[in-house]
Amino acid sequence: MDMAKLERMAAIIQRHIEEGRQPGAAVAVARRGELLFHRVFGQAAAGRPATPDTLWLLYSNTKVITACGLWILAEEGRLRFEDPIALHIPRFARHGKGAITILQLLTHQAGFPDAVMPETAWGDPAAIEEVVCDFTLQWTPGSRVHYHPASAHWVAAALIHAITGQDHRDFLRERIARPLGLERELYVGLPASEHHRAADMHDPTPAGPVPRLPECSPAHRMAGVPGGGGYATARAVALFYQALLGYGPRLISRRMLAYVTRNFTGDRVDEAMGVPMHRGLGPALRGHTAGARGLGALAHPAVFGHGGVGSSQAWADPDSGVSFVFVANARQPDEAWHLARLDLLSNLVHAAIP
Repeated sequence: MDMAKLERMAAIIQRHIEEGRQPGAAVAVARRGELLFHRVFGQAAAGRPATPDTLWLLYSNTKVITACGLWILAEEGRLRFEDPIALHIPRFARHGKGAITILQLLTHQAGFPDAVMPETAWGDPAAIEEVVCDFTLQWTPGSRVHYHPASAHWVAAALIHAITGQDHRDFLRERIARPLGLERELYVGLPASEHHRAADMHDPTPAGPVPRLPECSPAHRMAGVPGGGGYATARAVALFYQALLGYGPRLISRRMLAYVTRNFTGDRVDEAMGVPMHRGLGPALRGHTAGARGLGALAHPAVFGHGGVGSSQAWADPDSGVSFVFVANARQPDEAWHLARLDLLSNLVHAAIP
């Protein structure tokens, strides 16, 4: 790869740190099973420099890891994406939800984007199941595409538990992190013993960065919020995406990857985002439309990945074998600036591909 372009990308990230956009950040680029570029910048927390072993809050990048758990179960014949969720969790049929499929759930068409999981249910699979079964519909499932920030993946966690009998945090550790040799670098549910490695998340303000709560709380870190509570090093996420591409230990088959990265929502506008997101069964796709949220305007149409609110982006390119991860510990209040930043960084990586 053209390392000069990757160095240019790193220089931009460093400049943003110096401008006070975020206290710290990390970036990683891998290709065909090899980690090619990994840098960390600034502070993980007050008085604590970021290091290559710093664990960064992934926010919604966690969604692809949780979805991968369902992909694994589908490959084992334990579910079908066309299955109604209620086939596996009968009580989920309450309040008119009996026909919602796993496919609709993972493509943000389930119809309950604003449903809330109370903190009192975190860490208790039985309580999580009870709460998701009582979710109520805001609109007819399948009739709209509207990003579900957290609710859909709490249902995914309940599905994992209903099918396997395991807490989703244990399942994702045993079936994803452990096979990849990333047990100390990729977490959905961060043990208390590792909290000292976690970067604090911040809100930028004119007076300086302010830590965000509850994201920095021990309870949130341990909860393993399946749609937005994962923690990882930048290199771990890059290698997770490498495994999806088929480099390194096998998580899923090539056929499964091809299926879950189809565009199931076409050019329908995601009403929460205002643009077509080209939803696969977990990740979003670049596709052919003019707008691109974080994946880079120059990306191959098959590039897939996800962002984390105001802070991060991860993607993989099946055409070139490249994966890219950028994580930062501040949620940018200026969404337009953040998306332009991600487009700039991603495009430099795409341009570096030989």
